[in-house]
Amino acid sequence: MEAHAQVQSAAFNPATQLMILGFTNGVFGLWEMPDFNQIHTLSVSSQAINTIAVNPTGEWLALGSSKLGQLLVWEWQSETYVLKQQGHFYDMSCVAYSADGQYVATGGDDAKLKVWNSLSGYCFITFSEHTSAVTAVQFTKGSQVVLSASLDGTVRAYDLVRYRNFRIFTSPTPVQFNTLAVDPSGEIVCAGCQDSFEIYMWSMQTGKLLDILSGHTGPISSLAFRPDGQSLASASWDKSVRLWDVFDRSKIVERLDHNNEVLALAYRPDGKELCASTLDGQIHFWDIAKAAPMGTIEGRRDIAGGRKANDRQTAENSTSGKCFNSLCYSADGTAVLGGGNSKFVCLYDRRSKILLRKFQVSKNMSLDGVQEKLNSKNMTEAGPADLIDSDGIDSDTEKAADNSLPGVRSGDKSSRVLRPEVRTRDVRFSPTGRQWAAASTEGLLIYSLDETLVFDPYELDEDVTPETIRELSRKGEYLRALVNAFRLNEQYLIRETYERIPPTDVMLLTKDFPEAYLERLLKFIAGILEGSQLLEFHLRWITGLLSNHGSFVKTRSVRLQPVLRTLQRGIARMRQDIGSVCDKNYYSLGYLITQGQRQAEADKEASEEAAGNITMQDVLASFNDDIEEVDTDSEDDEMDE
Repeated sequence: MEAHAQVQSAAFNPATQLMILGFTNGVFGLWEMPDFNQIHTLSVSSQAINTIAVNPTGEWLALGSSKLGQLLVWEWQSETYVLKQQGHFYDMSCVAYSADGQYVATGGDDAKLKVWNSLSGYCFITFSEHTSAVTAVQFTKGSQVVLSASLDGTVRAYDLVRYRNFRIFTSPTPVQFNTLAVDPSGEIVCAGCQDSFEIYMWSMQTGKLLDILSGHTGPISSLAFRPDGQSLASASWDKSVRLWDVFDRSKIVERLDHNNEVLALAYRPDGKELCASTLDGQIHFWDIAKAAPMGTIEGRRDIAGGRKANDRQTAENSTSGKCFNSLCYSADGTAVLGGGNSKFVCLYDRRSKILLRKFQVSKNMSLDGVQEKLNSKNMTEAGPADLIDSDGIDSDTEKAADNSLPGVRSGDKSSRVLRPEVRTRDVRFSPTGRQWAAASTEGLLIYSLDETLVFDPYELDEDVTPETIRELSRKGEYLRALVNAFRLNEQYLIRETYERIPPTDVMLLTKDFPEAYLERLLKFIAGILEGSQLLEFHLRWITGLLSNHGSFVKTRSVRLQPVLRTLQRGIARMRQDIGSVCDKNYYSLGYLITQGQRQAEADKEASEEAAGNITMQDVLASFNDDIEEVDTDSEDDEMDE
């Protein structure tokens, strides 16, 4: 066993008779039972391994470390990584969607910026150039650049094509940036700070500081560019929202006053309306053209919920922190999503100001603020009994050790164990309107209208990379190659793999195609149908999928109806285009067909004429012979008489 380490997790696989133990120092070991023969021990992490899972065959080991946010899938026989994913060390503070909704960027208190694939749920790039917590992230309109603001006093721009930090924006004096905004053209970058109450504006092309917007008397809490790029809205703790014309500074700055500190704001997609949340739990709506209020939502009771361990009041009566610190409009502008220091995220109808739904982001009882009621017996004069280490021996060896005095081995008997608080620090709707994401204590949460959008761990049968997919295509394993291409979710690779399939194999492949990817394949075919010349190839796929999976399509007709309508419109449009081409060339085609028929008839007549000349000579010869025979017969008859 490991010295100076405690067993943190364990698992046993009956098929292989293997026992796997995870220790607090990041080491895991394999033992063969029942003789308890050690196979090997390996260090795969620098922190404790909190959970272990084994697949049914016993070949793959899944190891999880909660402190590092790390997931590792290990093949113990070959001692190789199958999969390695790592989230944020500490809280996730901000989230942003790309313009196409395919990627999600998150920033955390660990100074990391991560970019995730929204369909597969995997992080494919991590930027660690910041030296302090990342407070805001934003994509440009083309989704090829992602920007991040940090408390280290810098705003960084990252190229998602070459995966590098190509621009750093700084201020003349050291400040801490806590909010960020980029104009629709991607040329102007603005960041607000919480110490000097100013807004800094840079040029994306040159990286130079263009202007400093001053006027707020409190920390800047939120920034947002109007969708048309004409103005910049800023919210502040000075109980106001200001509208700046960044291109014409001679105009007067419009001020929208509130009764409490403004925490967040958001523009409606059409740019005609703005909503802002205040510290008293209200959401205010403003008409931008008239600079007049349009209504208010009382959201304090909606977002209230959950009782902390040290709360003296019940969850219904507690008012601390019951407000929205993040707002976002839906893609069509009909709904508003709000999250805050609560276990709930609220969705409101903009027009009627009615709560549509409350989403509970976590049911983890180990988080503070999840339970609605607490046991009064656990409340002592020194505080909640759950937060007091009465024995002085903490399960975590790092907390148990007290290095303040030499010779002290046990920890402080009066030390408190602080549990993380459930909260949502940022919410964002996808531009497609099919998803929304939340940066919460539990990590990145994605809610989707598509029921097929689930966490797909690639079945852990091989490394899913473009090289392996192309190798499968070369080997003739077209079905596996196409499914893995959908899992990797790169459009160019899906099309390349799809078009490599021989047309003669299409009907056979459609019989065994997984139904979990049927809707995505139909969407893909519908997307490329009009711009492709392989019309018959696409029709073979559509015919094979619908004929072989007709029962599946019928039972999910409501969900698949948009896809089927898209296919129907595409096929009808192609039929119409081909028909119009044929109609325009009707007489030309008739002329060519007539000429072909005439040439065929001429060839036939020539062949018949040649055959007729030979036959006529034979007929005349045989006719002469018959005449001679008739004459001979008549002469014989006369002699007999």
